[in-house]
Amino acid sequence: MSAGITSIVLLAAVLHAGWNALLRAGDDRLWSMSVMCLAVALACAALAPFVPVPAAASWIYALLSALLHVGYNLFLVRTYRHGELGQAYPISRGSSPLLVSLGAAAFAQEWPGAMALAGILLVSAGILSLAFHGRRIGRDTLLYALGTGCFIGAYSVTDGIGARLSGTPVGYTVWMCLLWGLMAPAVYLALRGRRGFVRSGCEIGTAAAGGLVSLLAYGIVVFAMSRGAMGPVSALRETSVVFAALIGRFFLGERLSAARLLACVVVAAGAVLIGSGG
Repeated sequence: MSAGITSIVLLAAVLHAGWNALLRAGDDRLWSMSVMCLAVALACAALAPFVPVPAAASWIYALLSALLHVGYNLFLVRTYRHGELGQAYPISRGSSPLLVSLGAAAFAQEWPGAMALAGILLVSAGILSLAFHGRRIGRDTLLYALGTGCFIGAYSVTDGIGARLSGTPVGYTVWMCLLWGLMAPAVYLALRGRRGFVRSGCEIGTAAAGGLVSLLAYGIVVFAMSRGAMGPVSALRETSVVFAALIGRFFLGERLSAARLLACVVVAAGAVLIGSGG
């Protein structure tokens, strides 16, 4: 994997950890996620006239990905309802690189090299170990976090293939995220109606900012997957758990033990292998 792709995916990892921390810190995470997605939709609607239209072959992937993202949203909200950031986030993110690698092999005949595979395994092992230090993980947290990981794996492979078929990774990202961003508030209204959707300007602004950060973070990842192997890109993105652990410690008051720090070192070692041989 080139140094340029490695650098931008690591930037995406930092951004991804940031918006997940905003979501975890909110009181009503379904509302926060819905406003984030609405902000994504509005931003993409503004960008759509200025980006190329994706090739017809990619639209089925964009629609499927939008639906998978909505499922991901619902599972992620449930995950954070039952678990803290430092536990739930590593389970959902740590399980996804292996799932993406398997999906890329099955659907895109894409096999990582030996060094990249070793890096993927190290990243996943280090990330998952972050979740299993400290207090016991509840069954609901574990199930919803693993379900979230399955959705991540599914939409990542879908977008990796779709972006390649589109001829324009930027255009694909904008149109896919527009579809996704419109679906998520619709799901909120179906579940809760209009009641409680309008909040204070500060709450709306914070959630909307999180949505824009998430759009930028995922746009970087889709671009990287259109240029490099999906498995290594996914694993490198999931180094965001290191940043999430630090955010959880310094901003959300969560515990960061020596064992968790060691796990972060393992993740970083995996990232170096991916960057060297992906």
